[in-house]
Amino acid sequence: MAGKRLDCVLRDSDCSRATVRKAILAGQCCVDGVLQLRPDIAVKTGQRVTLRLTQTNSRLAAEQGELELLWQDEHFVVCNKPARLTVHPCPSCPEHTLAQRLLGRFPQLALLDGQRPGIVHRLDKDTSGLLLAALDENARLAMSEGWRNVKKDYLALVSGLPPVAGQCREPLGRHPTVKTKMSVPALSCGGKSAHTEWTRLWTTPDKSVSLLCVRIHTGRTHQIRVHLAHLGYPLLGDKLYAPKIVRDRAPRQMLHAWKLEFTHPYTNETMRFSCPPPCDMPTCALAVCERMQRVVIVGNPGSGKSTFARHLEALGLPVFSADKEVASLYARGSEVAGWIGQRMGGALLDADGAVNKNALFAAMREDSVLRKDIETMAHAFVRVAVEAFWTQQEALGAPAAVAELPLYFECGWQNLFTPAPFVANVCCPRPARFERLMSARGWNEEKAAVLESWQWPEDRKKTACDVTVDNSGGAEALETAARVLLETLKQRRLETGKNRMRELAALWQ
Repeated sequence: MAGKRLDCVLRDSDCSRATVRKAILAGQCCVDGVLQLRPDIAVKTGQRVTLRLTQTNSRLAAEQGELELLWQDEHFVVCNKPARLTVHPCPSCPEHTLAQRLLGRFPQLALLDGQRPGIVHRLDKDTSGLLLAALDENARLAMSEGWRNVKKDYLALVSGLPPVAGQCREPLGRHPTVKTKMSVPALSCGGKSAHTEWTRLWTTPDKSVSLLCVRIHTGRTHQIRVHLAHLGYPLLGDKLYAPKIVRDRAPRQMLHAWKLEFTHPYTNETMRFSCPPPCDMPTCALAVCERMQRVVIVGNPGSGKSTFARHLEALGLPVFSADKEVASLYARGSEVAGWIGQRMGGALLDADGAVNKNALFAAMREDSVLRKDIETMAHAFVRVAVEAFWTQQEALGAPAAVAELPLYFECGWQNLFTPAPFVANVCCPRPARFERLMSARGWNEEKAAVLESWQWPEDRKKTACDVTVDNSGGAEALETAARVLLETLKQRRLETGKNRMRELAALWQ
C-alpha cells in the first residue's frame, strides 16, 4: 500500500471512499498518532493509521414507485430517471429517491451499506434520462474504476444560437459565495479540469433557442449547466444558472441524459443505450417556436378587402387598417401633414391644416416624384405601426392578427416581416370593382383607373398570395369566406406544430 492515497487505502475496508474522505476531513483519522486532515496524502511503509467512524444508521428504507427499466443483468441495471426525482437521499431529500425505489425492486441492494447502494453516477434532480446502477458492490467498484471511458451524451435545450459544434474546457469549482452553485475558477484557485463538447442539432426559426447534443468527458457537478451558461447559452428552465427570462421559458432545466455507452466489466461487451426525452422537452421547444399568425389582406381598389377584414374582426381576430393609419397621418398636426404643407406651401391642405385628399391625389398624379416621396414617407410610418400592432397582439396572446395592407406588395414588404405573414387576396372582376368605387365613394372611372395603375395587376397578386378570396358573390358569401379562412389558419397552426414535432422526434429516434 505504500505510496497510495490515504483515502484509497482505507476504502479497501467496507467503507466507501466518500465516507472515508468525510471522516478524515471531520478529524476522525490519525497517522502515527497525529491527526491527519488530508485524504490525498501518500501513506508510507510502517505507518500506523487509525480511523474512527461515527456509528450511523445507514440502512435505506425500500420504497415502491415508478421505475422504468431499460435493461438489466445479474450485475447492472439501466433505468430512465424521471425529472424531479433525486438520485439518492440527502439532508434536503431524505426519502422518495431513486435509490430507495431501486432497493424496493432489487432487495439484494440491502446487502450494501450507505445511503446510495449501487449508484455508479448521478444526475441532477431535474435532469431526466439514462442512469446506470450496480446490483452488488464489486460491480459498482468495477464500473467506477472505468467510468472515465464511459460515453455520455445529453440533449440540452439552450437559449441562443451556439456554433454548430464547439467545446468548453474551463475548470469548475465551488462558487465562492453561493455554496449550492458551481463556478469557473482558475485551476490555481481550486478549479478542477472539465471538458464539455457539443453539436447543434436544431434551432428555432427565430434562432432564439437551440437543441444540442452534449458529451461530457469529465463528470463535474453541474458541468453542462455551468459550461453552457458561462459561454452565454444557459439551459432553459435552469433555476441556478439562467437569467430569469430564460429560466421562465421551461418548467425545469431542459437537460436529458440521452445516450450511454460502456464496456461491460465482466463480459467486455459494448453496451449502448438511448432514451428519448420526456414530452416536456419537445413541448417546450415547440412552445418557443409558436408565434402568432400574422395575416395580411390585400386586394385592388373596390375588391372588398375592408369588408372582409371587418368580418374577420367580428369573428374575434384583431385587425389593423393601413387606410385608417394613413388617415391619421393626414390629419391636422401630423408629421406628414406638416411636411406636405412645408413642401407645397399649403396648397394641399384644408383650412384646418389637414391634408386635402382630392388635391393630394391630383398633385401626385401630375408629379411622380412627389408621389414617390409621399408614398415613401407614409409607408415608413405604416410599417412601424403594423409591426407595433403585431407585437402588441402577440404579447396579449392572440393566436392570429390581421393587417389590411392594400400596397403590401407594391411596398416590397413581402420579405420584410418575421415570421412571414399569411397573405389573402380579395378579388372580384374589374367592372364590378369600378362600379362599387363609383357608387360608394363617388369616384369617376378615370380616378379608379389611375389608382388601379399604381398597384400590381390582380393576376400577379393572386400568384403571390397564399389564398384568393372570391368576392364576386354577395355579402353572405364573403362572410362565409371569412369563416373558411379562420378555419384554414387554425389548421395551418396545427399542421405546423405536427411537422415540427416530427422534425424533433426524428433527431432522437
